[in-house]
Amino acid sequence: MKRIVAHVFGDRSRKTLKKLWALLSPFDIQFYCTDNYAVYDCLPEEKHLTGKALTQRIERTNLTLRIRIKRLNRKTIGYSKSEVMHDK
Repeated sequence: MKRIVAHVFGDRSRKTLKKLWALLSPFDIQFYCTDNYAVYDCLPEEKHLTGKALTQRIERTNLTLRIRIKRLNRKTIGYSKSEVMHDK
């Protein structure tokens, strides 16, 4: 079963990745699927899988959330800048 076990709002920096990594540390993650962005080179190589085919489901989920939850969609009346509003 595919579930979102942690999320972090932020840019695609190493700092944001470290926040997410801290939230994921209690779980026994078998592998990480990412695009080939340079920030992800710090992930364990034996668990790190890259490629668009592997991230398609993640991107589809992100799109579905942006469509259904207007606070996640930029440049609309319902757009929120505050992270507190996203966690409600």
